[in-house]
Amino acid sequence: MWFEHITLLDLTVKGLIVGMVASAPMGPVGVLCIQRTLNKGRWYGLVTGLGAALSDIIYAIMTGVGMSFVIEFIENPRTMYILQLVGSVLLFLFGFYTFRTKPQLRPSSHNKGTLAHNCLTGFLVTISNPLIIFLFIALFARFTFVVPDHLGQQILGYVSIFLGAMLWWYGLTYIVDKLRSTFELERIALINKIIGMVVMVVSLLGLLSTLLGLTLY
Repeated sequence: MWFEHITLLDLTVKGLIVGMVASAPMGPVGVLCIQRTLNKGRWYGLVTGLGAALSDIIYAIMTGVGMSFVIEFIENPRTMYILQLVGSVLLFLFGFYTFRTKPQLRPSSHNKGTLAHNCLTGFLVTISNPLIIFLFIALFARFTFVVPDHLGQQILGYVSIFLGAMLWWYGLTYIVDKLRSTFELERIALINKIIGMVVMVVSLLGLLSTLLGLTLY
């Protein structure tokens, strides 16, 4: 079975990548995180990202459990081949959409609120978008991430996804805080374009590796 060849290091690295890719696009919660970092301080932006990461891990677990139920179906080499092709195409479309997205900052509030409240709103903004499940399906299929009947490895994988998401939010709030005096809306659009291009390149490499029978990741 393909999942028996996944090492703990592979699982950790793939989990980190999945977490960062799922968090990186500057959608509503990304813009909210940047806005709070600029207006309230870095900790408020970071806990907003924490709320988003907690929501992401819920959707990741739902995706993993759902795919585990059909493991006998997806462990078929032909089926896995098709899933990886579809996953690569979906990732490319996701990257293209991210590249074209033009985020907008909303009017800021002078009331900072508590850190817990900022975390909760970050969670609610993200959990209200169930379409992220399709992104996790594409990522799990592309990276052959599901490891059924191995609870320890599953936990490690989900923890890695959470850590990958938090690495992204930590890095983003750090950069935004350092560039506070010069940060403009155009920079958010530039972040989206860079992320979109990276995702599209990775998806094309994955598509090519699947078609040629290579193992790039």
